Amino acid sequence: MWLKPEEVMLKNALKLWVTEKSNTYFVLQRRRGYGEEGGGLTGLLVGTLDAVLDSTSKVAPFRILHQTPESQMYWSIACGASREEITKHWDWLLNNVMKTLSVFDSSEDITSFVQGKIRGLIAEEAKDSLFHEEDPDKFRETLMKFETWFGLPEEEKLVTYYSCSYWSGRVPCQGWLYLSTNFLSFYSFLLGSEVKFVIPWDEISKLEKTSTVLLTESIHVSARGEDHYFSMFLHITETFLLMEQLADYAMRRLFDKETFENEPCLADPLQITKRVLETRAHSEQFRAYFRLPRSESLQEVHECVLWLPFSHFNILGKMCISENYVCFASLEGAQCKLIIPLREVVGVDTSGSGNKPLIIFTKGKRALRFSDVRDNDRLMAKLRLASGAVVSPQHSASREISEVSLSKSDSLEDYSEDQQISLKDSIRTVSTEALMTVFHPQDAENLEPKMLKEKMKEQSWNIHFEEYGRGVCMFRTKKTRDLVIRGIPENLRGELWLLFSGAVNDMATHPGYYNELVEESMGTCSLATDEIERDLRRSLPEHPAFQSDTGISALRRVLTAYAYRNPKIGYCQAMNILTSVLLLYAKEEEAFWLLVAVCERMLPDYFNRRIIGALVDQAVFEELIGCHLPQLTAHMADMTFFSSVSLSWFLTLFISVLPIESAVTVVDCFFYEGIKAVLQLGLATLDYNMERLLNCKDDAEAVTVLNRFFDNVTNKDSPLPPSVQQAPVLNDGKNSHPKVDISDLIRESYEKYGDIRSEEVESMRCRNRLYVIQTLEGTTKQNVLRVVSQEVKFSAAELEDLYDLFKMEHFLSCYWTLNSPSLKHHDPSQPYLDQYQIDCQQFRVLYNFLSPWSHCANKDALALWTFRLLDENSDYLINFKEFCCALDVMYNGSFTDILKLLFKMHIPPAFTEVESQNPSNVTKLSKEDLIRFSQLNVSTVSDQNDCSVKKSPERAKGKLDIQMYLKQWQDELLKKEESIKNFPRMSQSQFIQFSKTMFNLFHGDPEEELLYRAIANVTRLLLKMEEVGRKLTSPTSPARSMPASPASQGSESGIQDCSEDKAESTSIPSPQKDDEMEWSFAFEQILASLLNEPALVRFFEKHADIKTRLEKVKQTPLKCRVKL
Repeated sequence: MWLKPEEVMLKNALKLWVTEKSNTYFVLQRRRGYGEEGGGLTGLLVGTLDAVLDSTSKVAPFRILHQTPESQMYWSIACGASREEITKHWDWLLNNVMKTLSVFDSSEDITSFVQGKIRGLIAEEAKDSLFHEEDPDKFRETLMKFETWFGLPEEEKLVTYYSCSYWSGRVPCQGWLYLSTNFLSFYSFLLGSEVKFVIPWDEISKLEKTSTVLLTESIHVSARGEDHYFSMFLHITETFLLMEQLADYAMRRLFDKETFENEPCLADPLQITKRVLETRAHSEQFRAYFRLPRSESLQEVHECVLWLPFSHFNILGKMCISENYVCFASLEGAQCKLIIPLREVVGVDTSGSGNKPLIIFTKGKRALRFSDVRDNDRLMAKLRLASGAVVSPQHSASREISEVSLSKSDSLEDYSEDQQISLKDSIRTVSTEALMTVFHPQDAENLEPKMLKEKMKEQSWNIHFEEYGRGVCMFRTKKTRDLVIRGIPENLRGELWLLFSGAVNDMATHPGYYNELVEESMGTCSLATDEIERDLRRSLPEHPAFQSDTGISALRRVLTAYAYRNPKIGYCQAMNILTSVLLLYAKEEEAFWLLVAVCERMLPDYFNRRIIGALVDQAVFEELIGCHLPQLTAHMADMTFFSSVSLSWFLTLFISVLPIESAVTVVDCFFYEGIKAVLQLGLATLDYNMERLLNCKDDAEAVTVLNRFFDNVTNKDSPLPPSVQQAPVLNDGKNSHPKVDISDLIRESYEKYGDIRSEEVESMRCRNRLYVIQTLEGTTKQNVLRVVSQEVKFSAAELEDLYDLFKMEHFLSCYWTLNSPSLKHHDPSQPYLDQYQIDCQQFRVLYNFLSPWSHCANKDALALWTFRLLDENSDYLINFKEFCCALDVMYNGSFTDILKLLFKMHIPPAFTEVESQNPSNVTKLSKEDLIRFSQLNVSTVSDQNDCSVKKSPERAKGKLDIQMYLKQWQDELLKKEESIKNFPRMSQSQFIQFSKTMFNLFHGDPEEELLYRAIANVTRLLLKMEEVGRKLTSPTSPARSMPASPASQGSESGIQDCSEDKAESTSIPSPQKDDEMEWSFAFEQILASLLNEPALVRFFEKHADIKTRLEKVKQTPLKCRVKL
């Protein structure tokens, strides 16, 4: 690798370097201790320095220096990890630079020319480099060490590196931790002891910061059942956060691509840098804190002071700016938060006072003043341009949040006449009122105590609106949270849910979108719509709104529209219960956008087939129980009890376990606080029932205790009539619970557990996500191995190793490829066997490593034909079971089984004529050739008789064809009863290739000569048998001898060409046949002929050991595997 020229004092380096080559202008040196037998004490000391110190001049084993005869200074210009690499640089200098240097008159000119040439080479190499770092030269040097030590492909993107200590037992090893896109790597070399390992991010199950007596602060990594501890970081928090981001990135990209596809900045794994990851993390925190759309990214952050008109003082905080929003958060926790959409801005100006505060005018006739803003003139110009605002707000109109839904004329004016007609029709079908106002309108003259309390709540909120503003630009303070905890009034619930969830922004920026979705999704049929229809009547069946067509139709439209919008989620049970409550208090379009906010932002990954998000939050809940309720943890033998009992709490936000009048108060807190409110309430529930739970003898009794508790949770201030409220289940007096008011329970949850920070919850989510995904992957692995073990003869350990290799090969094509096909194939919602599949190229790599026939000259063709044989449903993919069954025949099959496999590989649909497009290597198939041949359709006799072609069950539209799966299962059962009499006959050209394959299989065997003679005898016998058979079936043919047909000559010559000079060729008589007739052989004929040759029987029944090949693959560097 060429280096930026740096001065070197040669006399100070003689103890560490040995000169191997030199001339007038250049010196090639080798590092002491490298390339020497033993290396001695000097070699050990030098190696230790190389591992500990951060400098390529102390690490690279070879280097080239530039010198001039008249100077004592030398310049390092190149280094190399191997002798071959440095020799290549040396030869280039001799051939391209040495002759030119003689024309210069002075040593200064020579040095200047060499330095300029080397810098030019570096610039040329960096033109298409994969890294863009702050210090490119230093990073290039580190990258060279990274590639040298770990044997990873050049495509692997090194993100950053840190000096640290790795604890191997009780002894720390000082070395370097390398964080790349797909791997965590560590290297240490101390006094001859080398520690080196590579861990894929996708295999990490635990990543956390820990503290012990021995290690004050360290990072704990658990993978493959092994624990690793790293400590003594200069910036341990920065290192840990970056490791968290890389692990999360790998998990989302490889296991959970649904959420990953919405991250365009991470789409290309080759462009990931430390800066990109930090920017992404900051944007995620920004969006989560302010509940902004996923398209927003944090662009600028300014520390400033905001004037609070309601308290008449300034508050210090940070102004955060994205593409469409200006947000403010105080530095003192939740004291003040403000969101200003640029669509609401009508003017931006600066005051004439001394510090020139930045003033933003909004449509609500409000002026928001920010002081001490750095570079406020530039910021003012940027905000004006982004919002289209003027200097002064002379023409501003107030728009309340209740007016977010545009009127028909406003929302339709941008559409053509045909679109307006269709949208007007769909608008007529969409409900424009919340169901609660239709089925339970409030009486303004009702003076009952509950209604008076409800009016007092409304009055409190109206006063709050007067002081803090109303709508999306409202100041959100501790007083706002206190009002939410007390419960939002019925009339304001829909409005404030929209505001606190951020759904108001989605709705305002997508006018008419929901109406279009309703029109497009009407009448569609899919698995999601079938499930929706089945669950419609189960959604709050006790409420009058969902005992009528009005409520049922609105619920159907919202759920169907969302399933149409997001087919990857489609519909999941529990969405119907949540949406029912949303429709009670929000208009239909508002309920749709609230559902979008919940499913896609507030509860990510909850509503899919694996409910990863809910499982992660359950793990977080268990961790919080252990921290805040340790006595309960000590009493429960199995913590999974909390997971099983709390799943419905998280999926339905307590709606499914609490009476509706109490559950909506929980939803109030959820929309304001997020998942933190649900976790707090769960802890308060367990704390309230602590004594009863500690007295429970089993899980069933504990579940009964909690169910009785929830039945007796009431809302004494609810204005809902008795017909709507859910009456508690009557219990006997001995076991009945006392009544608990939901307001008291929520207040207690905030008092006891309100110190749980949202940032802490997010960190726990990230940490537990690794564990949850690895647990699901472990379950998948065990189920697959259990199924496959019944079909093959491999041991459990061999099957496990094969599964790991199969899965790794699936991921290897994903690590360094943009939009990898394997990522598209991976679908966790599919049956276990189909979750991981490989294509023909990936199969070829595994075949070359594991097949006992991989030594054949035509191994690529054999891999292709084997793949085509296994790909029975013609989707160009095979799963692990199919892969193992083929290997099992090769290693553990009987003579007949192996011959069946070879025979079927050489007849359609598996067999196809193979010809490489590379004339220099006919037997080697390129990746393009392999993919082309694997997807080539070849018709068979059975295909012509039966036009029904097997295909995979339809998955693209989200609807699984159960009948198709049952038919495939039946076909698999019938395959076990397969008769050799049903095999088609092998044609002449196929038989020639079959014979060539047999010759290739024998290469290198101790009985090679004997086997060649045996196969020649078999071939001659088969040709004679076929000739005799044709004579017997054609009695009218003349008995006189006829010249050999070209076909038979071709068969014989083709077979004899395969043997070349390795066996004595016995002349095979040329059988006679009519030119019009085609030669063919039945499987029984070939089997009977081969059984007559003991050498062939011994060869195919010889036991082969797959363990050796498995160990060899494990030891093979990834760089070599990828090259295949």
